[in-house]
Amino acid sequence: MKRYYGKFISSVLLFGSNGIVASHIALGSHEIVLWRTLIGSLFLLAVFILAGGRFGGLRSRKHLAFLLLSGMAMGASWMFLYEAYRRIGVGPATLAYYCGPVIVMVLAPVIFREKPALSRIFGFGAVLLGMVLVNGNEVARSGISWGLACGLLSAVLLAVLVIFNKMAASITGFENAVWQLSASFITVAVFTAVRQGTVTAVPPGSLLPLLLLGFVNTGSGCYLYFSSMQSLPAQSVAICGYLEPLSALLLSAVLLGERLTPVQMAGAALILGGAAFGEFFGRKESAPTGTRTD
Repeated sequence: MKRYYGKFISSVLLFGSNGIVASHIALGSHEIVLWRTLIGSLFLLAVFILAGGRFGGLRSRKHLAFLLLSGMAMGASWMFLYEAYRRIGVGPATLAYYCGPVIVMVLAPVIFREKPALSRIFGFGAVLLGMVLVNGNEVARSGISWGLACGLLSAVLLAVLVIFNKMAASITGFENAVWQLSASFITVAVFTAVRQGTVTAVPPGSLLPLLLLGFVNTGSGCYLYFSSMQSLPAQSVAICGYLEPLSALLLSAVLLGERLTPVQMAGAALILGGAAFGEFFGRKESAPTGTRTD
């Protein structure tokens, strides 16, 4: 179990550094995501084939369609997220992005007929209050900026990603990651082709961080994530997953000089704490009704 925990925590810490690495790439947000998904999907596909994996998802066209829709949502979500990184900073963008799981909490009783949990309602309220504290001054001063809107749109699409992924119940693990990341690449490639026709040449100084983002953060990160998560309890996966936004906040403060005011720090604590509280205790409250917790 220690090995699986080590792999999983390593993966979320890698994901938490995505914005830091991307800040050193002199390309547009959609082009960064294009290269990231291309390199990452090729890496995962190669590892999957070399490990003797088989595409069992082809036997369930309905679930495969849901998974491809999830991948499309992931590609679009990442484009909005990386645009938010550039406009409002890694920390605030990450906090906005992590409202996505809370949106899923709210929609789950309607879409999946899950019993509403009181803890999830409290968690959702804490997240909303946290968002007001983090972004309230900026919104009051200049309205909802395009950067903040991108962060919130990335959260909405993250929720869409999770919902469609949950519907693709028969395609799990490594194969799930290969299909999803490949669909993300195709989505971003089509968007780039329609928007500008060709891809901008990668500046020499951006090549190394781009390869790092593609091979290490995306390819290796997804491999570590999906090869460990199925061996860990669901609650551990949910709670440890919040190391990603926490590490993003810390790294952006140390390496990029981004600073949150005391009020914003309190808001960040409410966002992360409320989401984790709703996820952890919401699962415990739902368990007696038949929901699996491991």
